[in-house]
Amino acid sequence: MSEWLNQAITQAQGVSDWLSPKRDLALSALADVRWPTRKTEAWKYTSLRPVEKFSKTAPASFSKASSLTQIDGFECLDLVFENGQFVTDLAELTLPEGLSIQLASQADSAKQADVLSKFSSIKPERHVFGLLNDALVQDVLVIEVADNVSVAPALRLTSILSLAAQAHTRVLVVLGEHAKLTVSEHYQGNEESLNTGFVEYEIGADARLEHYRFALQTGKAVSLGGSHFQLAERADLNSTLVGFGSDLSRVDVDMVHAGENAFAKMNAFYLLDGKELFDLHATVEHAVPHGTTEENIRIIAADQAKAVFNGRIHIHRDAQKTLAELNNRNLLMSNKAEINTKPELEIYADDVRCAHGATVAEIDKKALYYMQSRGISRAKAQVMLNFGFINELIDQMPNQELAEWLRPQMREKFSQMEVK
Repeated sequence: MSEWLNQAITQAQGVSDWLSPKRDLALSALADVRWPTRKTEAWKYTSLRPVEKFSKTAPASFSKASSLTQIDGFECLDLVFENGQFVTDLAELTLPEGLSIQLASQADSAKQADVLSKFSSIKPERHVFGLLNDALVQDVLVIEVADNVSVAPALRLTSILSLAAQAHTRVLVVLGEHAKLTVSEHYQGNEESLNTGFVEYEIGADARLEHYRFALQTGKAVSLGGSHFQLAERADLNSTLVGFGSDLSRVDVDMVHAGENAFAKMNAFYLLDGKELFDLHATVEHAVPHGTTEENIRIIAADQAKAVFNGRIHIHRDAQKTLAELNNRNLLMSNKAEINTKPELEIYADDVRCAHGATVAEIDKKALYYMQSRGISRAKAQVMLNFGFINELIDQMPNQELAEWLRPQMREKFSQMEVK
């Protein structure tokens, strides 16, 4: 077991509060967990050395966290964590009728019992850093939307990390029947830091969730988190994930079709340069009939960057009439960059329509030359070709204000990535 994990477990032991029953279960599970190595299948291509390095070299004092990103035209309620501490004054927020937001530690015992019953019920136990988050988290931000309520402003969950910060945040989102909500998760900061940020979503019957996760930590940041969804009957999920690389960035996504006729769509793209790493593991569980899943993953890796994608779709024996598709397209801009992709279908039902595919290619140097011959600079031509590779997924983002905010960031990132 790693020195850092030992320190984390020691830190969690002896803490007594309303979360203790779940914390004790997590600590018991962690005691039997082996620290992931390259021989661990789920971590085969991702080294945890940055975690060890952080525990040994991070400075003792914090620098000021960066400011909240402004997005023109994006109507939202901001819920902000700074270095793991929830800093938004909920009393100052004017919430639409039917929307409830509170810290579980400030709720009554009945509500705390309800939160405990749902805590880690959607996130699988196999996630090592999810268990660590269970053990180290100090509170849970609980967001609930009542039945038949459509919340107009989006909720923006922002986690800001500064130098030497170590943060473990947890959010539970519950949508009632026929409810509608948009949630945008933002993780930002490029200083040496470490965070585990997990959000669990319970989507009720006929409810609709529009979800975004912007994993935009760069530089020396170590980010290990996940978004986990459970869909009831006829629930609708549209999720977009955007990632930049850092010393170590990993996101685990789980989508569980727990009710019939549910629909889940996930578009994800990540852009890596230098020696950055980004690892996405996505698992879809079709446990009941008539479910539909669409996944589209695009990756661009330049210089000596490393990208990892593992996409698994599991069709259970009773999940007849399931439709599931997984498409992964990858673009290498350097002969030293590395993309490891592993799409998986595990099917136990016999009346399903499922497909998966993955491609890895280099940027078309003939197209690059042609554009340069027409007076377009190499740098601009490169941006145009890269943008064309992922623009389809940006166009599919339901919120156009977020799409317009994202586009200049993509152009800036592309301008720094060279074909080698």
